[in-house]
Amino acid sequence: MQEDFLHHIWQYRKFASDSLQTFKGEKLQILHTGHYLKQAGPDFFNAQIYIGNQKWAGNIEIHVKSSDWYLHHHESDSAYDAVILHVVWEHDTNVFRADNTEIPVLELKKYVSVEVLENYFSLSSAKSWIYCEKDLASIDGFVFKKWKERLFFERLERKALPMQQYLLRNKYDWEETLFCFLAKNFGLNSNGDSFFAVANSIPFSVIRKEKAEVENIEALFLGRVGLLEEGKQDVYYADLKKRWHYLSDKYRLEKIYIAPVQFFKLRPDNFPTIRLAQLAQLYHQQDNLFSRIMASESVSAFYDIFNVKVSDYWQTHYQFDKESPKKRKLLTSSFVDLLIMNTIIPLRFSYAQSQGKEIAEDLIGFLEEIAAEKNVIIDRFSGFGIQAENAFDSQVLLQLKNEYCNLKKCLQCEIGIELLKK
Repeated sequence: MQEDFLHHIWQYRKFASDSLQTFKGEKLQILHTGHYLKQAGPDFFNAQIYIGNQKWAGNIEIHVKSSDWYLHHHESDSAYDAVILHVVWEHDTNVFRADNTEIPVLELKKYVSVEVLENYFSLSSAKSWIYCEKDLASIDGFVFKKWKERLFFERLERKALPMQQYLLRNKYDWEETLFCFLAKNFGLNSNGDSFFAVANSIPFSVIRKEKAEVENIEALFLGRVGLLEEGKQDVYYADLKKRWHYLSDKYRLEKIYIAPVQFFKLRPDNFPTIRLAQLAQLYHQQDNLFSRIMASESVSAFYDIFNVKVSDYWQTHYQFDKESPKKRKLLTSSFVDLLIMNTIIPLRFSYAQSQGKEIAEDLIGFLEEIAAEKNVIIDRFSGFGIQAENAFDSQVLLQLKNEYCNLKKCLQCEIGIELLKK
C-alpha cells in the first residue's frame, strides 16, 4: 500500500462514507475532505468533519500506519497541531498532539471496496513498458488535452529554470544568456556542457567587438575548447592559433579547464569543429540576435535567422589537416527545430514572464508548426494509439514518460486518475 494511493482515495472519496466511524467507534461525517496542496505540512488543509455531534474544522494527515506519525517526527512540528483527523490504512498506535490530546483516527481499509483495490493494483502492476498501455487510448480526449497542456508547461518551466538562474547571476543580460544557451544546444548532448563552458568563459562584450571577422570568433571558440593546442601543419590552423593567442592576451582571458570535446560516434556534420564554426558564423552575420528572435512571429522567421553556413575553410574540412569534398554545411531545419524547442521557446517564456506578459498560446503555436521528434519513446506511444502530430505533442509525451511513467507517478497523472475513476 502506497501513501499516494491513500491520498487519492481520500481526495476523490473512493470509500463507503455512509456509516463511517473513528477507530474508537464515534460516528464520523465528512463535510469537506480539505484542499490537497502538495506542500509542506499536513496533506489536506481546511477540512470540515463531524465527530459525534461536534463539528471540527482543520487539517487531515494521511499515513499507511498510525506509527508513521512518529516516524516522520510530526509530534515535534507545530504545523501539525491543527490536525483534526488522522486517516490511516492500518491503525497500530495512538497519536497525540503537542498538548497531549489524542487525535481521532479513521482506519480506511474497513471502508474501501475490493473493486477500488483491484483497479489500483491492476494499474500499478508490471507491464512491458508503462502501466496503462492497454487503456491509454481510451482516455477521454478533453481530459487528455488539458493534461497535455499542463505537461507542456511543466517541461517548459524545467527548461527555463537554468536560464532564469543564469539571468540572476548576469543581471539580466538577455543577449549573453541567449549566447550561452545557444552554444550549449549547438553542442547537443555530447558536447553541450563543453560548449556552454566556452561561451560562459568569454565575455559577450568580446564577441560583440570581434564579430566583424568570423576568423576571430572561430579562434576564440576553438582556442577556448583546446582545439588549437596541437601542432597541425594546416595554414588556416596556424592563422587561428595566432589569432587565439593574440585575442586571449588582448582580453586577458584566464586559463580554465574545459572538458575535451567529443568526436567519437558523432556524424561528421555534428563534429564540434563544424558546430562551433556554424555558431561563429551566426554571430558574425547577425546583429541584435536576441531582439530579432523575440520579434519573430513564425517558425519560418526563425529558419531565416538561422540560415547560416560555415566559413570557406570548413566547407572543405571537418577537422584540421583533413580535406573533404566541398559542402556548405548549412544548419538543417531539424537542427534549428531543436534550437527552437530547447533555447528559443524557454527564453521567450522567461522574457515574457519578466515583462508580465502571457504568451502561452504563441509558444504552443510555434511547436505546432514543427514536426514531431522521432525517437523510441514517440514510436512506442504511437503503438498504443497515441500519435504525435507535431513537436508540441512529442514534447508532451516525453514529459509524460520521463517524469511520470518512469517514476511510477500514476496517482499524480491525470491519465492514471481517470483510469482509477472508471
